[in-house]
Amino acid sequence: MAFDKMELRDIEVWDGNFAAAQAMRQVQIDVVAAYPITPSTPIVEGYAKFLADGYVEGEFVMVESEHAAMSGCIGAAAAGGRVATATSSQGFALMVETLYQSSGMRLPIVLNVVNRALAAPLNVNGDHSDMYLGRDSGWIQLDAYSPQEAYDLNFIAFKVSEDHDVRLPCMVHQDGFMTSHTAQGVKTFTDEVAYDFVGEYKPMNDMLDLDHPVTHGVQTEEDWHFEHKARQHNDLMTKVMPKIQEVFDAFEELSGRKYNIVEQYDMDDADVAVVCMGTSVETAREVAKEMRAEGIKAGVVGIRVLRPYPFAQIIEALKDIKSIAALDRSSPNGAPGMLFNELAGALYNTDSKATLSGYVYGLGGRDLTKAHLTDLYKELQANADAGKVLTPLQQFIGVRGPKLTFL
Repeated sequence: MAFDKMELRDIEVWDGNFAAAQAMRQVQIDVVAAYPITPSTPIVEGYAKFLADGYVEGEFVMVESEHAAMSGCIGAAAAGGRVATATSSQGFALMVETLYQSSGMRLPIVLNVVNRALAAPLNVNGDHSDMYLGRDSGWIQLDAYSPQEAYDLNFIAFKVSEDHDVRLPCMVHQDGFMTSHTAQGVKTFTDEVAYDFVGEYKPMNDMLDLDHPVTHGVQTEEDWHFEHKARQHNDLMTKVMPKIQEVFDAFEELSGRKYNIVEQYDMDDADVAVVCMGTSVETAREVAKEMRAEGIKAGVVGIRVLRPYPFAQIIEALKDIKSIAALDRSSPNGAPGMLFNELAGALYNTDSKATLSGYVYGLGGRDLTKAHLTDLYKELQANADAGKVLTPLQQFIGVRGPKLTFL
């Protein structure tokens, strides 16, 4: 391959954006089609610079919109290339139509989503509104809590997505600014080790294989549409989870860094637990340890794989918990939050007697503080002691003005 290798230190100081860009460079993507948007812009900017500096052999295509960016990725993937891009917020919303196209066509595209609030009002800071918007699009969704994880999960995303038993696109999420622009130490791979882990791309059903002609994006109507979508759903629920676990295990053997479909911290003897995603997981872990010093057996569950939804792993993680808080970093707009709803659905037909409360927090980048979580854990302990929810089922954390509650 006609490109230069980059010499990296064992530990580099990178933010989440640069970590993702480095991972994209190391897997040697054939085509990146992109329309930059804050706060994901440095991912594609960084990749474009790697290309200009001779570290990448592929193509960078600057397009006129985020819809066109994913459309370009779809065309390149259908033609048999390794493909990726990045986006956030309104750009992600503009991509939504094409997200369903790429998953329905079984194209293994990797999309780095730097999570940001959706307008209006306009806001460039991080919450999970765009992550939630994509959850029914047929994509695999992985969630990074730190720059290290943004780096690692990109390799995992390519390896899972490109497996011929899977062939579904994959998003890697990270929190806007809180992860994307926060620099931390990142343990790196050499270029050779990184590329060898993901492996050489092996196309399947590519349009440029003229000896085996195929059709992409066909029209099915009522004759076959139902069967197509049912098969896609079935494969997501039955084939993808085992493949993710297989790749997690292989990655741990390579790096020593362990990932789980559902992460558990201090859960072995916990009575109360917070379930959350993104950078909030690390804050909740710190507060949980402090709560234990005060006699509250607190734990944390972090959702690593949002789609496919990890029913069995969530049930196992929460089976002995007395009181649970679901932390949703997205406006529910007239309903309980997504995590609250999905946790309730997972636990409904089990023997769990846990109380379940919903908390909406951090919209538009508002801080979730240790003080907020300290109060929350004390509320959970009171619910556990009473055997019922003593507070409203859904509350807003850290919003100014009168306390907002729902249900």
